[in-house]
Amino acid sequence: MSFKTVATFYVPGIVPTYDELLTELGAQVDKTFCATEEELVSACSEADAVIALGIKITPGYVFSLKVIENLNKCRLIALTGIGYDNVDIAAATQKGICVANNPYYCLEEVSDHAMALILNCARKFYQVFPDIKSGKWSTQADYLSALKPLHRLSGQTLGLIGFGNIARTLVPKAKAFGFRIIAYSPRVPDVLLKTFDVKSVRLDQLLEESDFVSMHTSLTPETRHMMGLSQFKKMKQTAYFINTARGELVDEMALYTALSEGLIAGAGLDVLESEPPGQDNPLLKLNNVLVTGHFAYYSEESREELFRWPWEEVARVLRGEWPEGLINPQVKDRFCAKWGA
Repeated sequence: MSFKTVATFYVPGIVPTYDELLTELGAQVDKTFCATEEELVSACSEADAVIALGIKITPGYVFSLKVIENLNKCRLIALTGIGYDNVDIAAATQKGICVANNPYYCLEEVSDHAMALILNCARKFYQVFPDIKSGKWSTQADYLSALKPLHRLSGQTLGLIGFGNIARTLVPKAKAFGFRIIAYSPRVPDVLLKTFDVKSVRLDQLLEESDFVSMHTSLTPETRHMMGLSQFKKMKQTAYFINTARGELVDEMALYTALSEGLIAGAGLDVLESEPPGQDNPLLKLNNVLVTGHFAYYSEESREELFRWPWEEVARVLRGEWPEGLINPQVKDRFCAKWGA
């Protein structure tokens, strides 16, 4: 019987597919677009593998317990991106289903974007560009008065919250500018940080010492709103907050208070809690915040990686291999008992 794979986010002419990677292995490929749990169940109940987005394209696009309980033959849920907060990992593991993300996706792009936000904040481009574009070319004295203080980056401290692949890709780029780098990542062994010449510290120490705090941790129930008012109060008044990870990691009202009351100097954000943001989002009204449109991931090269990777993961499973991006390795015993080694 043919191995059936279902791609759940197919839009003709927009989303590329790589059917040949699977059909040459004898697999059947179905392509559809699901927006709700009910549609996921209907499309995937008899699938041997599911290719899915790693984000919630709609509130109902969730591989919840309800969906996973109805995946009768599934061996693998292969996700496009790094994130996997729209999948109930515990339920998948209990069901004997491997879940794989795309761990090497957009590492260069997001680390470049984080560095760009750091540089933008450090040189306060966000403050002078609007005036210049509107035709207001100030005198040097006016600029100096408005921009003080500016400091050279060499010797300043960059604090990384999380030390996954993106943070590790950022390290040499930041070091090229002379940053001292510290990190809070309790699940990463200190020996790994030492290989990058990065000091492991407690979160409070990172917040107190850093001139720039950059978010690079995954979103879980434990990390949601991990940056709240008490955390921002620990930062230097001259420090900047950078987020290219997930908007929900931050309590936005706390961030607004920190920015509007001068508890920190500014912020560079590629992600927000609600996207697109409402026009009444107070962060958008502050002049010490740069907000980009959640496009840190994008380049033509990364787009190819985004869509091709999960098809390659399914092909690996078809060949009897483990997926390279397996995020629930504890599933292996249950998987082997169910499907054979």
